[in-house]
Parts: sequence; structure tokens; C-alpha cells
Amino acid sequence: MHNRWGRLAVLGAAVLSFGALAALDATAQDDKRVRWKMHSAFGGRLTGLGPPGIQFSDLLKKMSEGRIDIKFFEPGALVPGLQGFDAVQTGSIESSWNSAGYFAGKEPAAAFYTAVPFGPQFDEFMAWYKKGGGRDIQWEIYKPYGVRPNVCNYVSPESSGWFRKEIKSLQDLKGLKMRFFGLGAQVMEKFGVSTQLLAAGDIYPALELGTIDATEFSNPAIDLDLGFFQVAKHYYFPGWHQQATFVEFQANQAKWDGLNETQKLLIDVACDANLTNTVADNTAAQPSALKKIAEKGVTLHRWSPEVLAALEKAWNEVLAEQSVKNANFKKIADSYLAFRKEYETWRKLGYIH
Repeated sequence: MHNRWGRLAVLGAAVLSFGALAALDATAQDDKRVRWKMHSAFGGRLTGLGPPGIQFSDLLKKMSEGRIDIKFFEPGALVPGLQGFDAVQTGSIESSWNSAGYFAGKEPAAAFYTAVPFGPQFDEFMAWYKKGGGRDIQWEIYKPYGVRPNVCNYVSPESSGWFRKEIKSLQDLKGLKMRFFGLGAQVMEKFGVSTQLLAAGDIYPALELGTIDATEFSNPAIDLDLGFFQVAKHYYFPGWHQQATFVEFQANQAKWDGLNETQKLLIDVACDANLTNTVADNTAAQPSALKKIAEKGVTLHRWSPEVLAALEKAWNEVLAEQSVKNANFKKIADSYLAFRKEYETWRKLGYIH
């Protein structure tokens, strides 16, 4: 009897010891430090685009008490500016601070997650993204590429372009060479514009040398930083192609899957906090930037209702054409348009127009 109880005591101690070791191992896994490199498609000093990536990195490090250190790298330090998605996909870097639109060459549907022509502003977009199925479709589409995205940075409504000469009608667009981004570029091409996609740092030299005749990039605060006012004196609004713009934190899927739930949650929470900050920062920065641009001798223009109607008609044509060509594009478009239709009654009743 004594031997039996003795054996049980030894067995119990062994089980407890094993449990303690397992608990210690789990704690060690939870405390495992994350050290990732994060390529940025935007320079760290470029207002509204680069600094939020640095802020995201700093906030995450503080929230995790140093256990998650995702280091921000300038464009070109790890890979060329527009090649962050490819590098994350192959696993040569763990993450990227990037725009979904720069991935549109591989997956045209991805451009929806940067901006949609004649689309919603922040609140409606985020309602669709988080509650209307938009994010689930995005994760589904990105997964075969081995990338896990999360919207982390908001950019307020953009301008629709800087032009050397005044555009008096849509006919004046024909034959222009213009830097243009995302889904809006396909709309401009319907009016005879030859579009090309350039990284932020490459736009001013191209405009100055005459390689391009016009450009769009972002909103007044960001455009002011890039100095376009020095070579183009006609600045057009509204940015019909990007009423709300979003930047993503893109993680290599295998690396993401290797994180524990607490680490994943901290990254997602840091993204949400960054979104809130960038809504405030971007919105507050525009009035003074616009004033400074006007003081540089730039003429501010607003497109006529007729021009905007023609652009919207062309966008609807692009939407229909791309939905036929690309199943992923159609899947996103159907979800997005259905949400907007359901939301429309609330938009009209709930808001002052």
C-alpha cells in the first residue's frame, strides 16, 4: 500500500513538473521577441504617408514593451520603392508599409483597397471593410500570394492633378502623358491620356524634364512636400478618383501565422490606433497647405459638374469591363456596390449634404 501511494506521489510530481515545464515553454513562446524589417513605399519624411509608418512601428514597440520591433526602412534601403509586395511575398523581407494599388499589376482587384473612383469617404469605406465583408475578401485574395494585409493609414481626399496648362474641357486631356494611380488611371485612358505609375520620388524630375505633362499624387499637404507647384501652376479638384485612400501593413503570411494571438492582436490594435491618428492629422493639415500652394502662384480649379459626370460615366464603364475580365475584381465590386446601395438611405437621411 505504501509503495502504491509512493508511486502515485512520484507520478503526480512528475505530472506537475511536466505541466510546469509546459507552462514555462508556453510563456517562453509568448515572450518570444519579434524582429522584423518593414520596407516602406514612402519616404519617412513624406507628410501623411511615411511618418505614419514610423509612428506605427514606434507605437507597436511601446505597446509590446519592446517585444515586437518592426523596423521602418526607407524606399530603396531593402528593395526598390514599388517592389515591397513582391519582397514580402517571397519572404525576403517580413513586411511592407505599402499601397494595395502598387500590387495591381499582379492582381487588378487589389486597387479597390487603396481607393475607389467616386467612392466613399472614411466612415463608409471602413464600415464596408470591417463589417460588410470587404476585409474577408481581401484576405482571401491576398492569401494565395502569401501576404496578410491590414489597413493602417488613412489619407484624406486627394486632388485630381497638377497640369502645366489649364484644362478647359476633357478634349484638352487627349494626348497628355500623366502620372496616374490605381483605378482612376483606367478612367483617364478613356479620354486619351497616356498614364504611367511612378513612385513619389520619381515624379518631380519627370515633370520638370517634360517626361510627363501632368501628375496626380495625393492631397495638398503631401503634394506641397513634393514641390509640384514649381513646375505646374494649375491644380484641380476634387480628387474624384481617391475620395479616401488607404495604406496597408503587409506581412508575409507564414511569418504572420508564426505569431501568437497576443502578438497578432497588438499589431492589429496598433493599426487601428494609427488609423484614428491619421484621420485627424490628414484632415487638419489640408487648409494651411492649400493656402501655401495658392501663395506660390498656383491657380486652384474645381471641375465642372459636366466634367465630373463624364468622368463618373467612364468609371462605370471601367467597373463593368474589369468585372467581366477578372473574377476577383467582380467579387469585390459586387460586395462593395451592394453595401453602398444598402447604405445609401442612411447616407441621404443621416448626413447634411
